[in-house]
Amino acid sequence: MTDRAPLRAGRIRLIATCPEEAKAALVQELEALGAEDLEPGYRAVTFSADPALFYTAHLKVRTASRLLRVIKEVPAQTPPMLRSQVRRIHWPEWFDATRGFMVEALGAEGRDSPMSPLQVITQVREAIREVFTAEGGNMPPVDRDEPKVVVVAHLAHGRCMLSFDTSGKSLHKRGYRESGHPAPLKETLAATLLQYAGYDGTQAFLDPMCGSGTLAIEAAMIAIRKAPQIHRAKGGFHFEWLKDFDRALWRETQERVRAEKLEVTPAPVVASDLEQRFVDMARKSALSARVERYITFGTARFQDVEPPAPTGLLVTNLPYGERIGGAAEDLHTLYAEIGDTLKQRFSGWRAALLAADGSPYKAIGLKPARTIRLVNGSIPCRLLIFELYAGTRRTKPAGLVTEPPANL
Repeated sequence: MTDRAPLRAGRIRLIATCPEEAKAALVQELEALGAEDLEPGYRAVTFSADPALFYTAHLKVRTASRLLRVIKEVPAQTPPMLRSQVRRIHWPEWFDATRGFMVEALGAEGRDSPMSPLQVITQVREAIREVFTAEGGNMPPVDRDEPKVVVVAHLAHGRCMLSFDTSGKSLHKRGYRESGHPAPLKETLAATLLQYAGYDGTQAFLDPMCGSGTLAIEAAMIAIRKAPQIHRAKGGFHFEWLKDFDRALWRETQERVRAEKLEVTPAPVVASDLEQRFVDMARKSALSARVERYITFGTARFQDVEPPAPTGLLVTNLPYGERIGGAAEDLHTLYAEIGDTLKQRFSGWRAALLAADGSPYKAIGLKPARTIRLVNGSIPCRLLIFELYAGTRRTKPAGLVTEPPANL
């Protein structure tokens, strides 16, 4: 946490959180949305927005885990100091005492921390309640199950950043994914892969190992400019429970974002898988996401798939051999056949393959134009991006994230 220039009038400071390896994709996405004053940090990007963009970001951002609205950064060398500083904030201006709230602590761990996470939570929570009662008002109830207000206290280097979690449930929970696949891809990770691969919806898209369909669904939403959180229920975002919630601006923002949606995709979005049960699962998830009619589904081996267009983008999550994929020898053979298929049938395409570090990805037999280290769940992976040139080598295509993620 560092000293920053004061915000211009009407601006809101926000923190978008994400896995560290997804930060470059998130920065590019926030820039495209019109965010300003971007400051990448550890597993987060701080930025500023006007109220309209504040609401828009909650609907549109695809690669962030959640959004936090900064309240204030205060000194916190000791528990009494933290409590005293929190008491200086006029909390009744922010939320009503009838709203159940909870406090979450981040960063308050390790030998050098002046207090434990439990101490941080206790000091902040009780200070907030004391502010309400000091003015003769009711004390807001603590609700750890379904709070309407979540105060996040991030302790680092003797200072505490206080913010509201305005996104509510994690932004990766789009609400469409069917359960049952042995190795599902988180929605925010799928969006990150597409961002790194340079997908903008104007090129043909193919996932020949679609599994539960997350990549194809995220691609279809990008192609038709559909906001991933546009169907979240009323009251589902926590900013709706703050006192400065502008209901008219929120309704106007929702209507504007809905109006941006296209009726047809600019290029084909195709998904297939070897197993019909996974194709059925993907189709069901796409139906829940209300994009089923924009995706062409099929059942086929990767080795038998035909490109749906002369050029395009192929993105897929390769079997790791952990939960799916079979024996190591079979996996090696499969990767080699995937490489042969790319060379023989997908000339002129870009391919982005997510492979586990421990998988035989070198058997693909192609040199990636770029390798990006990622984590899928707890599995270290790498996104291998191949330019499958037709004829002579061309210049690097536009659209790729040009700066590598930090610390890679």
